[in-house]
Amino acid sequence: MGKFIYEGTVKVDFDDRVLSHLMVVIGSKLRRGESFYFSWKDDPSIGNGRTTIWVHSGASLVYKFYGSRHPQINRAWIEALIYTANSTTGLYIVPEPPEHTEERASTDEAH
Repeated sequence: MGKFIYEGTVKVDFDDRVLSHLMVVIGSKLRRGESFYFSWKDDPSIGNGRTTIWVHSGASLVYKFYGSRHPQINRAWIEALIYTANSTTGLYIVPEPPEHTEERASTDEAH
């Protein structure tokens, strides 16, 4: 279980795999100079609500991973998360889709 820390005060736990994908998406948006909302459902221990933050290039972000292994990145999931981040509601976590199999199949056939 990893931790996402925003501005030193907002701290939320995410699975390391989820956190790795969030880091790629957030980094991609910020490199382009794009600010956006990021929302997640709160843990029942703090009220079962949801939290939304405004992510911008001046924000202090920390990604604390508790595992030592780097999870394999699922490009289909990155695309799905970027799609949400580009919407008016902003980034939120969607279920991980299967990786694009047709992309893999065409790559495998070429070899």
